[in-house]
Amino acid sequence: MADTLSYELRINGEVLSVASPATATLLDVLRYQLGMTGSKRGCNQGVCGACTVLLDGVPVRGCLTLAANVGERAVTTVEGMSQGGTLSRVQQALLDAGAIQCGFCTPGVVVTLEAFLRDHPKPSADEVRHALSGNLCRCSGYVKIVEAAVIAAGAAP
Repeated sequence: MADTLSYELRINGEVLSVASPATATLLDVLRYQLGMTGSKRGCNQGVCGACTVLLDGVPVRGCLTLAANVGERAVTTVEGMSQGGTLSRVQQALLDAGAIQCGFCTPGVVVTLEAFLRDHPKPSADEVRHALSGNLCRCSGYVKIVEAAVIAAGAAP
């Protein structure tokens, strides 16, 4: 196929070889070629946040990012958040606070909150709500998710 490109991606610290159409999104490559199904396809328009991954530590929408344009930049998915079988502080806090319902939005929320808390170690609940404004959850009123983020930051909910 003439429009297939071969390139390498650095995902969760590992360099992986990929061959995909030039138009393949990062979300498509992650899910359908590499089997990393944590990032979800929600709206496929960059609105819901379910496909959020980190690109050089910055949250981006996998559904809007062309995989071939990523180059040597570091991609971190929700699969890369836990270390050695131990949940990340955000994942653990979401679990402890009972902030997981259907779980569809959870990977995007985890990735977004990990980046946010890295840059804002002691956020207020309002700051957390603002940071999550690009992540849609249809199951909750966000109360438990915000509570979990504050817990993960080490502050009292």
